[in-house]
Amino acid sequence: MQNLPSTPLDLGPSASHPAPPGTGDPLDEVREVVRRTFGFETLRPLQGEAIRAALAGRDALLVMPTGGGKSLCYQAPALVRAGLTVVVSPLISLMQDQVDSLRADGVAAGMLASGQDPSDRAEVHRGLESGRLKLLYVAPERLLSEGFLARLLELEGPAGKGLRGIAIDEAHCISHWGHDFRPEYRALGELRRRFPPIPIQAYTATATPRVREDVARALGLRDAEVLVGSFDRPNLTYRVLPRRELARDVAAVIRRHAGEAGIVYCLRRGDVEDLCAKLSDLGIRCEPYHAGLEPARRTATQRAFQREELDVVVATVAFGMGIDRPDVRFVVHASLPKGVEQYSQETGRAGRDGLPAECVLFYGGADFHGWKNLIEHSAREAAEKGVENAGADQGDALERLGHMWNLATGAACRHRALCEYFGERRDPVPEEGGGCGACDVCLGEIARLPEAGIVAQKILSCVVKTGQRFGAAHVTDVLRGAKTEKIRQTGHDALSTYGLLGEEGAREIRAWIEQLVGQGHLRLADGPYPTLFLSKSGVEVLRGEREVILLAPTLPTSARKASGGRRAAAVLASLAAAGAGPEEAPDEQLFEKLRELRRAIARERGVPPYIVFNDRTLASMAARKPRTPEELLAIKGVGEKKAADLGPQFLEAVARHGL
Repeated sequence: MQNLPSTPLDLGPSASHPAPPGTGDPLDEVREVVRRTFGFETLRPLQGEAIRAALAGRDALLVMPTGGGKSLCYQAPALVRAGLTVVVSPLISLMQDQVDSLRADGVAAGMLASGQDPSDRAEVHRGLESGRLKLLYVAPERLLSEGFLARLLELEGPAGKGLRGIAIDEAHCISHWGHDFRPEYRALGELRRRFPPIPIQAYTATATPRVREDVARALGLRDAEVLVGSFDRPNLTYRVLPRRELARDVAAVIRRHAGEAGIVYCLRRGDVEDLCAKLSDLGIRCEPYHAGLEPARRTATQRAFQREELDVVVATVAFGMGIDRPDVRFVVHASLPKGVEQYSQETGRAGRDGLPAECVLFYGGADFHGWKNLIEHSAREAAEKGVENAGADQGDALERLGHMWNLATGAACRHRALCEYFGERRDPVPEEGGGCGACDVCLGEIARLPEAGIVAQKILSCVVKTGQRFGAAHVTDVLRGAKTEKIRQTGHDALSTYGLLGEEGAREIRAWIEQLVGQGHLRLADGPYPTLFLSKSGVEVLRGEREVILLAPTLPTSARKASGGRRAAAVLASLAAAGAGPEEAPDEQLFEKLRELRRAIARERGVPPYIVFNDRTLASMAARKPRTPEELLAIKGVGEKKAADLGPQFLEAVARHGL
């Protein structure tokens, strides 16, 4: 991949950003460097505290949601202090994006990875030897190799070129209790022994209190500054719906976001292929992505998505961690994730630019049953192989699955439920006229069902009368009076519960069954088929001895749609609502011309378009129409390096548009 700027380490005169003279608050210097380098002046919540801890040489553990600005917390200190900062990152594609973006802003950054061009690797080593390199991205396996550790120790010397800080991204991978444990990450505890005085800072977007404690212990953090931001992503709208006609339901979400980027997650490779084919038949351009495809095809799909040549990818969770595209406007889950951590991380790939995005989860009882069987099967295999703590691991996995199921079937505000899962206390949502305004529950798309007790009794009675030997699909068909071959063969059309909910749709009945399972009134039997049976509390509901609440979910009849010629207006409207955008109306035609210029530059330099400028910056240009380099620098997201490197082309495009 060609880097931006075009030479491998074009450091430029501003790469080291010498500090302005004077003493005082070290954050004053940081803000000045951030303004000159990245084109913005203010720091987000917790960024200042994290940067201050790094500059003071303290260990730290920072938990901040995706899109919250974690990267700046280790990038900014690296620019104002002498020496090298090593950043541990799990994926090559993620490292490449970070390095390309930093170099575009004039920062001396490099990476070392397998498969790297030898000349690029040699240039990085020269940067290390000379002390010019400020940030070095490496995978944990490479960092912990004996030869590389020795090389870092040898860097100590004149000109302040030695190692001064270690940043560990995706730090939840260290913990056995986390959702993405990686043994090579656990071994990073060796860094404290090899580099006792060097501050270690760990960063993650998804960590429960238990995981945070485990990460700090495994890394040997000393008197660490623990900074936990809000887990809330107010720009995301969460919707949870029972799965029925999956392809058509997913297509409806995609069409609400025509011309915008999105990811559709499936559980299995076969599910990916099947759904992708059905969406294509419905006229939606999309590509599959899973580990079973040829590497060249996976690479081509990922690259097309990053470069805005492809908008929709249908994928397993193999797709996403290396994706840094900030303008993903929707994430769809076609089945239940196996835990809230996974769900939070995957939905967190939407709206990284802070603009509105939609997250829709379609689920069914079979998802829960399938995950449960898989977890138990894996635990049995592990126990047979003598794996220590296999039973405890199974218990933890089932507990995480239960939390995810409760989130999907629950009646509480989705934002509040997510925050409280990660240990963040939230004020109760008012029953009337309140709520987050950004989830199906609080938007009133899911209302309490009148006479929920009677409906629940009809469902539970049907489960009993069918012998507690059938799954949710068959019970649904009996209740709505379907004329299927299976019903005729079993004689269930003669039951008193046959057609008892005939005025209701299959989606609604299925949703109520799932809710009764989620509330523990119905259980799923062990074995190859997820058949339903009543629990003790279910019997009490059937007898009228226990109250029950049911919700009536529906697909939204309308949703925000910002595409085509209205895209710039939508961007700036969102910014203005947040108090962060210009008051001027954007010139839509100019915005599209600037996007075309951005694509051309990105194509020429071999980088994703958002590395050139993001949509927010282009929308501001289209609104303010800068005429001079000074006016261009006043736009958020335009630093000195980009103003010098790219400014003439964008100023010319603005001037030509005005003719």
